[in-house]
Amino acid sequence: MQVELEQYPTGPHIASRLLYTAENSFDDISNKVVADFGCGCGTLGAAAALLGAEQVIGIDIDPQSLEIASMNAEDLELDIDFVQCDISNLGWRGQIVDTVVMNPPFGTRKKGIDMDFLFVALKVASQAVYSLHKTSTRDYIKRTALRDLNASSAEVLCELRFDVPQLYKFHKKKEVDIAVDLWRFVPKRSQVKDN
Repeated sequence: MQVELEQYPTGPHIASRLLYTAENSFDDISNKVVADFGCGCGTLGAAAALLGAEQVIGIDIDPQSLEIASMNAEDLELDIDFVQCDISNLGWRGQIVDTVVMNPPFGTRKKGIDMDFLFVALKVASQAVYSLHKTSTRDYIKRTALRDLNASSAEVLCELRFDVPQLYKFHKKKEVDIAVDLWRFVPKRSQVKDN
């Protein structure tokens, strides 16, 4: 775990809620190409694969996390492609995946990193982006997504409790409960097809 990357594991209750909602309420997972941005140990990507995604691509900057994600996928006998890359330097052009799922850094250590993830996700997804953001930033997230980040809609599907365990030296408490929103963003359709 690297503090500067704001790495916190996505708990099973949040991962299952995100993917269950994406699939059963919106049909955004099965038979779709799904990217897991900032995949960490691969929880969201593995869940997407288990729900029948056509292809899953997990992207993370941290090689150690990708190694763990790859082992987890192998243990579950899942076919997931992993790419080591900084999301802000992702060279994809156009809407090349159907759905992006992500639990981005909240921007506590590096201000605005969550919006950098969302900016890229809304550029590469053709169907939907599912993302977790601190509830305290709700108005800002909605306003910015609709005005500046190519979202045609931005909807909070539910509010969840994110348990952040004491992982780093600067953590004073054994664990902290953070209110987070599960968002569904719909990107605007590309007017011109990128080649």
